[in-house]
Amino acid sequence: MSRAGGVRSVDVSSKAPGVSVVTTSGKKRSETASTSAAVGPKSKEIKQTTAQSPQDISDTGSEETDLSTSDGDDSSWISWFCGLRGNELFCEVDEDYIQDDFNLCGLQGQVPFYDYALDMILDNDSLSGEVDGNEQNEIESAAEILYGLIHARYIVTTKGLNAMHEKYKRADFGRCPRVFCGGQPCLPVGMSDMPRNGSVKIYCPKCEDIYFPRCKYQSNVDGSYIGTTFPHLYMMTYPSAKPAKPAQSYVPRVFGFKLHKGDKSAAN
Repeated sequence: MSRAGGVRSVDVSSKAPGVSVVTTSGKKRSETASTSAAVGPKSKEIKQTTAQSPQDISDTGSEETDLSTSDGDDSSWISWFCGLRGNELFCEVDEDYIQDDFNLCGLQGQVPFYDYALDMILDNDSLSGEVDGNEQNEIESAAEILYGLIHARYIVTTKGLNAMHEKYKRADFGRCPRVFCGGQPCLPVGMSDMPRNGSVKIYCPKCEDIYFPRCKYQSNVDGSYIGTTFPHLYMMTYPSAKPAKPAQSYVPRVFGFKLHKGDKSAAN
């Protein structure tokens, strides 16, 4: 999915490799748009188009979920990103957590355009200038990857678990498709902690099985942005949220008679 809505004006060509970006924090997206007539207005227009009304989700055959869309130009990049269709699995990471270099240890080598991507996430204005289309796409893609990897770390902290707990209580992550689970709210889970090793799945704490998300946009989320630890650590942290195992299970029948478990014969 294109992240053109969060593009910042950056001067890539004017910086030598290895030189960190000089930024000015605290400015909103509307101020950034005015720094570059070629990039800013276009990015703002795309942003407003992308963060559409959530009612289109029902067209995918998924559950209808209310999205927190960005509120004009005063919204942060993080709020805008988490409000995109399919990003209901994300919570908003505290900026204080992102600004702590200790929490980002090891990520710089995994994300291209790391400094620019970090500036975009924190709504910092890099030195004004124009970038070509390829660089623009790479920077916004890098911002998505970086935020996802930070998110996986954040949601196993106390604040992150609490933020995800509120979303779980609202069933923002979807419900179990298994009939006998009775619409049990689920939790997101990744099959790997390494990027590009599979998409995110949903985990049902009632039947303790995993399923594909019902929303096709959620199926495009990399599983490493959630990680393998989160749902199980969550249940350990909030034991009252763990439901009882289902009392019923499906019993196959033929003409009303139960099949014998040892019967392996098949009609020819």
